[in-house]
Amino acid sequence: MINALLKEMDYEAATTRKMLSIVPSDKFDWQPHPKSMTIKQLATHIAELPGWVSMTLHTDGLDFEVTPYQQVEVNNTPELLDYFERTLTDGRASLANADENSFDNEWTLSSGEQVFVRCTKAEMIRSSYSQIVHHRAQLGVCLRLLNVPIPGSYGPSADEQGK
Repeated sequence: MINALLKEMDYEAATTRKMLSIVPSDKFDWQPHPKSMTIKQLATHIAELPGWVSMTLHTDGLDFEVTPYQQVEVNNTPELLDYFERTLTDGRASLANADENSFDNEWTLSSGEQVFVRCTKAEMIRSSYSQIVHHRAQLGVCLRLLNVPIPGSYGPSADEQGK
């Protein structure tokens, strides 16, 4: 299972790296809707998600009441990419050295008494990958709205095909 998860992590990282590399630093404060994150917040969240693999493997959960969410500050696209590479390296190393026997242990995401997710560590690792894909798609829509050509994810994009 570890080898399959590492392979998937590497595959998704290549696509994520392409998307994060085209986020324009001068548009970091732009947001498509008042209820939406800014591009900076969204891209930084995407960049931090590989680190959730490490957190999942080394903890039994995350309680936002005990550990309030604090996003890392990035000021430009190179810093964003550097942050992504650090969390990816950390997540990948934790996964490569993981004890697969712990994958069935329970992991909980909560805020005090309110439980958002209760699942196995293996399920949370897969969920972090799904979150990357989900938020990467949101970022693609935002970039499209800013007329930034989008790279393909699972094949060529319309921009790459000249459409």
